[in-house]
Amino acid sequence: MKYDAILIVSFGGPEGMEEVMPFLDNVLRGKGVPEERKLEVAHHYEIFGGVSPINAQNRELTALVNESLKEKEIELPVFLANRNTEPFIPDVLKQCQESGYQNLLVYVTSAFSSYSGCRQYRENLMDAQAALDGDVPRFDKIRVFFNHPLFIETVSDNVASSIEKLPEEAQADVRVVFTAHSIPMAMANSSKYTEQLQEAARLVAERLEIANWDLVYQSRSGPPSMPWLEPDICDHLDALKASGIKSVVVSPLGFVSDHLEVLFDLDMEAREHAAGLGLNYVRAATPGNDPRMIEMIVELIRERLEDWPERRTIGRLPAKHDVCPADCCQAMKRPTRTK
Repeated sequence: MKYDAILIVSFGGPEGMEEVMPFLDNVLRGKGVPEERKLEVAHHYEIFGGVSPINAQNRELTALVNESLKEKEIELPVFLANRNTEPFIPDVLKQCQESGYQNLLVYVTSAFSSYSGCRQYRENLMDAQAALDGDVPRFDKIRVFFNHPLFIETVSDNVASSIEKLPEEAQADVRVVFTAHSIPMAMANSSKYTEQLQEAARLVAERLEIANWDLVYQSRSGPPSMPWLEPDICDHLDALKASGIKSVVVSPLGFVSDHLEVLFDLDMEAREHAAGLGLNYVRAATPGNDPRMIEMIVELIRERLEDWPERRTIGRLPAKHDVCPADCCQAMKRPTRTK
């Protein structure tokens, strides 16, 4: 397939207090999240001046991918499009149409498969297509990369660096705790989300020869009546303390960059909770715009541009499909309300 533009598609985030509530309205629309929870999350953003670092990181990412492609003599424009804040996906798709770009290759900034991390982005793009007249740009999505060797290598090095920050006597008995965004059980059951997270965590631990590690969750936002993936990071810290663990390195495996959930839930809430328990606590960096991540993205682009016969992966799970099946990562069914 000949592509004529690259889209980097991401979640988006506010860049000032005046953007926080419109952003949260977009994020939480139709999800049944109580108003008090939305106001609580808004306060999290207020602590950081209403600014999420994700937009700045993604603008830099877009520039770095564009630069790397040019170095390899791949002359394709690279655009950033967000689900919840400017530049919005429909606006960017219209811009591509007006510029004559008809075949788009899409990189979504999510390493793992789930409705909210994959299928919903495809639905966002299809909705944007449906709103256009004339020759509508088509798109293909790049595969998820949870088991790409460069992703695993970057996460592993960040964990190793964090272990070295602990007192030397604590390094031998440290517990590595991988975290990911919790999602409703109904959503998890319709995807490979937990299986892929377990595999990525196993690959990192294996690379570092770490025997003791756990996978836990954070940032739950749904109604209390709905089951979500557990255990929560703070509850797990309680359990580790009770079992005699003294030192913890937390790796936000499910996040490719410093979302506000990382800054608040891990750097503030979980850190304070660990301090109250008397635990040594270090948070590993997210991959961010590490040069290896840029190299990986360009490699994933070249897979599709040059029709590479092989998909570079490591571990036990196969390379993810290039074209998502119709029943992949289905949206969870919400119960019908009765009067």
